[in-house]
Amino acid sequence: QVQLVESGGGLVQPGETLRLSCEVSGSIGSINTMGWYRQAPGNQRELVATITEGGSERYAEPVKGRFTVSRDNAKNSVYLQMNSLKPEDTAVYYCNVDRVWAWDQRTKRYSPVEDSWGQGTQVTVSS
Repeated sequence: QVQLVESGGGLVQPGETLRLSCEVSGSIGSINTMGWYRQAPGNQRELVATITEGGSERYAEPVKGRFTVSRDNAKNSVYLQMNSLKPEDTAVYYCNVDRVWAWDQRTKRYSPVEDSWGQGTQVTVSS
């Protein structure tokens, strides 16, 4: 019904940049808050950044000033521009949307789909 597809991860050196993309596919009416989380080996999944439908941004302290989250509502997409990458940014990055209003073919109306996740994309920062 709703799928999140991420792209843009990879291996970079410290100080370099990456841009992650996530597209929400399906018969979408609207999307509430979109965001990015990450999980390093042995650690819990943690918030990186979120952006509301109205464009309000929120960042975790370790990435403030280096990462920028943005979205394109016409494309049902969210992005994460990551600058000045550090080895401690190494993790699997996951796209998340807290609520998607998706067309329900059975009820013939838009219904909420809660807490959807992408499959994750690996970001490795190493010299």
